[in-house]
Parts: sequence; structure tokens; C-alpha cells
Amino acid sequence: MLRILPAMNPPVSSWQGLRVWVIGASTGIGAETAHQLLMQGARVALSARNETALQALANGHDNALVMPLDMTQHTAVLTARDRILAQWQGIDLVLIVAGAYNEMRVDSFDMAVVDQLIDVNLRGVFHCLDAVLPTLLAQGSGGIGIVSSVAGYTGLPKALVYGPTKAALINLCESLYFDLHPRGYAVYQINPGFVSTPATAGNDFEMPGLISAACAAQEIIKGMEKGLFHIHFPKRFTNWLRLARLLPYRLYFKLIHKVTGL
Repeated sequence: MLRILPAMNPPVSSWQGLRVWVIGASTGIGAETAHQLLMQGARVALSARNETALQALANGHDNALVMPLDMTQHTAVLTARDRILAQWQGIDLVLIVAGAYNEMRVDSFDMAVVDQLIDVNLRGVFHCLDAVLPTLLAQGSGGIGIVSSVAGYTGLPKALVYGPTKAALINLCESLYFDLHPRGYAVYQINPGFVSTPATAGNDFEMPGLISAACAAQEIIKGMEKGLFHIHFPKRFTNWLRLARLLPYRLYFKLIHKVTGL
């Protein structure tokens, strides 16, 4: 008889009353995830730069807390953290969804764009960790989820800067798991494939397995409920890309070129 492996994180049996901070909640995956958590009874702090969008999302939800911030501004993140703690006296889960996307190849290399993507996708995430890790460690419980991307699995055309920043987040989640899991904390590495959001709307190439932001949010929530560490979707695309990465480089480069035409 096969033994079922235990979940890598504590499964979430109910969202009712849980205190969740969603950073990047104004559009796309973040907004949909926040909306679905609010509908399931979680208390959700909504953070992003666009306060108008956050207010619209919070409208009609007494369990929503609007907390606008720019995650590239360290002080702003710390201030938001303090305001949330003043309201809730603790945080059960932090979801860092915010990120910047920009296509780039060598003939369009732009250092200003490089700096922007690093500031949002990497430095901003560390700003968030600096704000929440002391809180979680002090209260003795909680979890952190970071949205990376399948673009972080491997080098891809047009992802000269975006891909490396997302690869760093995958590495970061793995390192966090080593430190936090033995102490009973949850860590979620979230790697979406192509999701229909404002960030991908301008793509001029075919996006295999494209799904809606609502479907992406369902996958994230379902993955946390199951206690998964690695939450990736849609699997018909993400598993293909993971398998392709195992090929020798000579075959890998030929395969990606054939599939993308790039």
C-alpha cells in the first residue's frame, strides 16, 4: 500500500477570520486572489500603489483593510506593516504578488528598465520580508507566499531581465523554506505560467496555456489549502517547461527556438 507523502506546509482548512496581507492587490492575480479570500471570510489587507483600485476592491467588504504603498519604498512598507498590526495585532499570511514585467533582448538593452525590474521584483520583495519576518517570528506562527514565474525556471527569449529576477525569487523561496519550515511556518513558492493580466496584454507572441486571473487565484488558494510548497499552473504548460529544462543544453536551446520561433 502506497504511503501518501505529508504536505510540505500546514494545510489551510478554513480562511474564515485569517489575517492575510496581499501586496500587489490592485490588478490581475493579486486582485483576484484578494477578492476570493474576502469572499471566503478572510480579513484581507489590500496593498498596492493604486489606492482607487484598492478602494473599489474593498467596497462592500467589512473584512477588507485598504493599505496603499509602493513596495520599492522601504519606509512605506514598514509603515503599512505597523498600521496593519495596530488593527489586527498579528498577520497570519503575507502574499507578495506585486511585480514588474518588461520584454527585453540584447538589442533593446535598457539599464533604466533593468533597475526598475530589480527594484520591484527583488528589492521590493526584500523590503516586504524585512517588514514581516520579525512579526511572524515574534508571534510564532504564520506563512509567506511569493509569486515568481515559470520564466524563473530557465532562460527564455525576451526575458533578459524579468527571467533572472524571477529565478532569484524561486531560489529565495527555497532558502526561506529551509529556515521557516522546521519552525512550523508555511512558505509558498508560486509560479504562474501565462495569465491574462495587464502585464501580459501587450505580448506579441503565442502564450501557451493562457488562463484568466480568476483561475490563477483559484489555483493559488487551492494550493495553499493543500499545503503545497510549489504551486504552479497551468500544469500542462509548467510541467512541460520543467521537463524541457532537464534536457542537455544543445537540445534545450533547439526545442525552445522551435517552439517560440525566437
